[in-house]
Amino acid sequence: AIRAAVAGLDDAQLDTRYRDGGWTVRQVVHHLVDSHANAYLRFKWIVAEDHPVIKTYDQDAWAEMQDSMMPVGPSLEVLDGLHERWAFFLSRLPESAWSRSATHPERGDVTLDDLLAIYADHGAKHVGQITGLRERRGW
Repeated sequence: AIRAAVAGLDDAQLDTRYRDGGWTVRQVVHHLVDSHANAYLRFKWIVAEDHPVIKTYDQDAWAEMQDSMMPVGPSLEVLDGLHERWAFFLSRLPESAWSRSATHPERGDVTLDDLLAIYADHGAKHVGQITGLRERRGW
């Protein structure tokens, strides 16, 4: 869905903020890699360790880092591979794994099932931001 959302956009369009004060389309694409890579590791820690404490990160600071201006192609490739690997991992978890939990510094105790619900919607939300911008701009 993210590939379709950014298909055919030029650099000026990729560098357009989806809303005032929001990230650029390019930053959103790179954010998805940062966020989903962190989430994938969180899932693995929860399965491998007893009630780990989840490390958070400053997503706004990450969105401003040097790599936020690179082309989106490599991030789209990383997302494809990451999502394939994540889906493989999740599809082979025993039922008992879904109730395993961790402490999230901002959310408190969360289960693997809770995190899946959060991230299942995460990408779709950002795709909606991009497609909404495209519709408003007539792209």
